[in-house]
Amino acid sequence: MYALISRDKIQLAPGMVVRMLGSWQDYLTLCESRGDSSIPRLKYRSGEILLMSPLPKHGRDAHLVANVVTALLDASNCNYEAFTPITMELPEEGGIEPDYCFYIDNWQAVVGRDRLEWGTDPSPDLVIEIDVTTYTDANDYALYQVPEVWLLKRNQLAIYGLQDSKYQLQATSRYFPDVDLQAIVAQCLEAAKERGTGVAIRELRQRL
Repeated sequence: MYALISRDKIQLAPGMVVRMLGSWQDYLTLCESRGDSSIPRLKYRSGEILLMSPLPKHGRDAHLVANVVTALLDASNCNYEAFTPITMELPEEGGIEPDYCFYIDNWQAVVGRDRLEWGTDPSPDLVIEIDVTTYTDANDYALYQVPEVWLLKRNQLAIYGLQDSKYQLQATSRYFPDVDLQAIVAQCLEAAKERGTGVAIRELRQRL
């Protein structure tokens, strides 16, 4: 495993997580040093900076779960906007980069927008995070008041809803209350492993 972190360059071994003390300005400097790259992923939590270099499984699973959401929304004829990658920042308080995020209730507020102002514009309604390296904590999104966070860990989907500024584990999603999401995601992951992501999502759309 290797790690090279400086003001000019960041290089981490795949799957590596680095936790370090740092200021908001340190976080901004590290973000800038990535240039046009979105790797490594960066997170800022009140005096602490976390860096993570994702494994291929991370991106593949994020793409699959996001496509499950898209398929369900399309089947219900729901409008939405989706973003990835995206950086959510509240100066001096926090910075985070969800794997995928969806605007469902508030989709009209972000249609056609190239930039969003956190703290002024609405936060995403749904965030998807893939936890391969124990880097993710749903409560990191409480600062942004994201209503729902999905966390996929060890191929198991956990759904967290925001209640009184903290996230509580829920059996169902507020956006798909009549859908067994854990079963659907498990089926799609298994199908993707055996026959590919494209096949898994096409089969799901045929069932809906």
